[in-house]
Amino acid sequence: MSENPVKTDAGDGNGGSFYQKHNKIYPRKTKGLFTNLRKFSVWGLLGLYYVLPWLRWDGQQLVLFDLPARKFHIFGMTFWPQDFFYLAVLLILAALLLFFVTALAGRVWCGYACPQTVWSEVYIWIEQWVEGDRPQQIKLDKGPWDRAKIGKKALKQVLWIFFSLWTGFTFVGFFVPVETLWSDLASGVIGGWALFWILFYSAATYGNAGFLREQVCLYMCPYARFQSAMFDKDTLIISYDEARGEPRGSRKRGADKPASVGDCVDCTLCVQVCPTGIDIRDGLQYQCIGCAACIDACDGVMDKMGYPRGLVRYTTEHALKGGVTHVMRVRTFIYGGLLAAIALALLYSVLHRVPLEMDVIRDRNALYRDSGDGNIENIYTLKVINMDEQEHHYAISVSGIEGMKLVGAENVVVQSGRVAEVPVKAVANPDKMASHSQEVIFHIEATDSPALVATQKARFLGPN
Repeated sequence: MSENPVKTDAGDGNGGSFYQKHNKIYPRKTKGLFTNLRKFSVWGLLGLYYVLPWLRWDGQQLVLFDLPARKFHIFGMTFWPQDFFYLAVLLILAALLLFFVTALAGRVWCGYACPQTVWSEVYIWIEQWVEGDRPQQIKLDKGPWDRAKIGKKALKQVLWIFFSLWTGFTFVGFFVPVETLWSDLASGVIGGWALFWILFYSAATYGNAGFLREQVCLYMCPYARFQSAMFDKDTLIISYDEARGEPRGSRKRGADKPASVGDCVDCTLCVQVCPTGIDIRDGLQYQCIGCAACIDACDGVMDKMGYPRGLVRYTTEHALKGGVTHVMRVRTFIYGGLLAAIALALLYSVLHRVPLEMDVIRDRNALYRDSGDGNIENIYTLKVINMDEQEHHYAISVSGIEGMKLVGAENVVVQSGRVAEVPVKAVANPDKMASHSQEVIFHIEATDSPALVATQKARFLGPN
C-alpha cells in the first residue's frame, strides 16, 4: 500500500517538507453494481456534453450561448441578458440540490457526476486500455525505457491529447455554432479567440483529468472541506464494518475461518481500486469521493470466500451502531421543500414567460406642463425590449385617469433583440385627478401577436 499514500507529513521545523511527495495512484479495474452505475453515469453525461451541440431545433442549434448576439438558445427557447434572473435561480437550485443529495447520500455527486470524476474516469480507462491493469502499469513504470514502453506511453499521450482537443472543441461549440466552427477549423480560417479557448479548455481538461486527477479532489476542491457541515448520523456513507471485519487476517479460499479473526482477509483490494488511494478501513475520510469501487471489490472477495456481502457498504452511523436510520428528517424536508417550491416556480415562470419588457422613465426636469387647452402633460421615455425571435409592431396606451391619452406612441416597431426608446406625452385633465400625484398604468401589446402583452406602473403629476 506504500504506492498510494494520501496523508501529508507536517514539517518538523528543521527543513522538512510540509507535504509528502506525490506518488502516482494506480486504480485497479473493478466489476460490480456500482461500477456499472458509474459507467452508465459517465457515458450518459459525456453523451449529453458531446452530442448536444450537434442537435438542432427548428433550424437552430439546440443549445447555443451566442455571446456576440447576446442570445442564449436552450431547447427551442431564446433567452436574453434581461433573463439573467433565471440563471441566478438555476444556481440557487443547483446549490440546494447539492445540499439535499449530500444530506441523503454523502458525496455521491463526487463519485458519479462531478466533471472532475467523469473526465478522470475516461483518462483512466484509456490508460488501462493501453498499459493494462494496475500490476501491468506498475511493472511498466518500473521497467526500462525500451521500445515497448515508449510505444505505449506515446500512444496513451496521443489518445489523451486527442480526447482533450475534442473536449475543448465541443466546449467552444456551445458558444459558436458548432457546424460553422468545424467548417472554419477544417478550412484553417478559425478565429483567434475560438482557437485560444479550444486550446485552453483542452489543456485544462488534460491537466485536471489526466495529470492532477485525485489531487484536485484532495487539495483543490472546497466541497470536500465543508461537506461535513451537511453530514449527520443518518447520512448515507461508505463504511467498513469494523465490528465484523476485525481483527484482520489473511487466509486461503475455502479454508475455515479462524475464530480469532474477522471477515476481512486483508487483501487490500479496497485500497487498490480507490481512485484517491485511501484505505476505507481507516474510517470516514474527506478524501473519499463516494464512488463505491471499494464496495464492488470487497463484495467480490466476500463472494469468493463464501462470506456475506456488505463488509464495506453504503450505510449510516446509526445503522453501524445498531440504530434505525431516519431518511426523512428536518434538514431533508427543508431542502426538499425549498427545491420543489423553487423548481415549480421556475418552471411556471419559464413556461409563461412573455418575451417583451417595457420600462417607463419619467422626465424629472419638470413636474408637469400646461398644454394650453386646460390639460396638463407629463413626459416619459418608454424603453421597449423585444426579446422575441422576430420583429413586432406594438400599440401602447395609458390608463388610470378618465379621458387620459398618450401622444407619440402611434406606431412603434422594434426589431428582434433590440431596445427601442420611445418618447411620449401623457395628457390628462387635472380636474379628473384624484390627487396631485396619481398612479397610471402603461399598457403595451404586439398588434401582430396579441399574446405579447406587458404593463408597467408610473406616476402622473399635476397641480396641488
